[in-house]
Amino acid sequence: MTSKLIQIKKFKKEPIQEIDATYFNNYPIVYILYNDSKKPSAYIGQTINMQRRMKQHLADKNRKMLETALFIGNEKFNQSATYNVETNLINFFIAEKKYKLQNVSQTLDNKMHDYYNKEYYDQTFFSVIWDELRAHEIVRESLDDLRNKDIFKLSPYKELSAEQMDLKYQIIDYCKRHIDDEKPSIFFIEGDAGTGKSVLLSSTFNTIQDLAQDKGSKLCGTENYLLVNHQEMLKTYKEISETLPNLKKKNFMKPTSFINRNVSSEKPFADIVFVDEAHLLLSQKDPYNNFNQDNHLEEIIKQSKITIVVYDRKQVLKFKSYWDDSLIEHVKRGIHSEVLMLTSQFRIRAEEDILNWMDAFTNKKVLALPKSLTNGEKDYFELEIFSDAGEMYKKIQQKNKKYGLSRLVSTFDYVHKKDNKDYFIEEPNFKLPWNRDYKTTWAEAKETINEVGSIYTIQGFDLNYVGLILGPSVSYNFEKEELEIITANYKDSEAFKGRKDIPAERKEEVKAQIILNSINVLMKRGIHGLYIYAADPKLQQKLQSLHD
Repeated sequence: MTSKLIQIKKFKKEPIQEIDATYFNNYPIVYILYNDSKKPSAYIGQTINMQRRMKQHLADKNRKMLETALFIGNEKFNQSATYNVETNLINFFIAEKKYKLQNVSQTLDNKMHDYYNKEYYDQTFFSVIWDELRAHEIVRESLDDLRNKDIFKLSPYKELSAEQMDLKYQIIDYCKRHIDDEKPSIFFIEGDAGTGKSVLLSSTFNTIQDLAQDKGSKLCGTENYLLVNHQEMLKTYKEISETLPNLKKKNFMKPTSFINRNVSSEKPFADIVFVDEAHLLLSQKDPYNNFNQDNHLEEIIKQSKITIVVYDRKQVLKFKSYWDDSLIEHVKRGIHSEVLMLTSQFRIRAEEDILNWMDAFTNKKVLALPKSLTNGEKDYFELEIFSDAGEMYKKIQQKNKKYGLSRLVSTFDYVHKKDNKDYFIEEPNFKLPWNRDYKTTWAEAKETINEVGSIYTIQGFDLNYVGLILGPSVSYNFEKEELEIITANYKDSEAFKGRKDIPAERKEEVKAQIILNSINVLMKRGIHGLYIYAADPKLQQKLQSLHD
């Protein structure tokens, strides 16, 4: 690697011609324009014509605020590589939050694509660039630390798969076609946990907000919102808004806050409203939480021209959020709607037989352990059964020390009250506090390695390794050869409240499905590994028999 990889010049005062042109005039380059004022800002780009591009930036009133130009050039660069490095820089700058970026979505085509030696540019080459940026004190944090941040994983500039990119185009086209309709429109996106729904939504909403500022766009001037009924996710979206020019904190809200907001009589409607984690929307009144209408989605549609809804029916966790097909059809009645599916699994880096094992488990079937299991390298998914919760905790601590972002979680089978006191999960050789509340994202707080998370602290987020405690509500029936869900042992006091429209004969079935949904969510948090401990003796016996 040449020592002239990076050159830094004053953007305003020093002529661009003074740059050593060896790798800067005849090769594609990446550049960063930035300042280090009290409110640092930056612009990241790539070009094949440095002289012309710098002249364009010097004529831009926003770029004139930037004092320093940093150029990255190398004889090994090609344009695919510079695009890759540019995208990586934007994502990591967003995660570090040092600079407010001036970048907008200049292209909708941030599709994930392969090119010759991509892994080298993505990892080895980019690591050298980042190390040099740290040496120049342009950035501070390590790549490993930033990769573990949820703000990085939800960055609107993450590359999308072909499936995600196609869906993004369809959403934007749908918005353009229906923005002037007299009646509301709704676009449903369905997908299982880990299929990249939130990343797609983050990317699409950012582009929509950029188009809202583009005078040449049909969506110019639109007033748009992204809603999520999950406090941890809302924190992350608002953090992202601090780093990009057309995202504002006020455009990220909880559904109830959006519905109850004071709106002008002159403009009572929002234009485009995105709803992430829509399986958390209320489907009945909840006066305790200041929601007095019939259901969230219906009220959101009333206040929006276009509603983009992302949901997974396998992640419904409460009676008051229970949606069945008949209720969805009722909400859609009389309005234009489309439904599309996301199917590819992005979170869990595991073979198909491991994914099938998890899906079977959440359908009450305990299969033989998958043949593709391995024991150790991070590149392979680990699925391991433990008979001792304390031993599982030690394994999670080891993984956290080596890779970070490894945590224990549990089904909601242990007492917890909202009184700011500590409550504990106690098993043989094991006792830890659980379900504590944090102002920051739970999994990113270092001290939470010594705690157990719940469905409410971890839903929607990634871990590297997850240790799952299946509490007393999850047992095994050897006669039926399937899981037995004991709903009376489930301690989530809010989960089964109310809901007069569910027939009495179906309530136990729905309760059991909600518990199975929670297991599905918890199981699919880990990117590289899942460890399982069962508190119930019968289930523990069944799981241990899988080793025989």
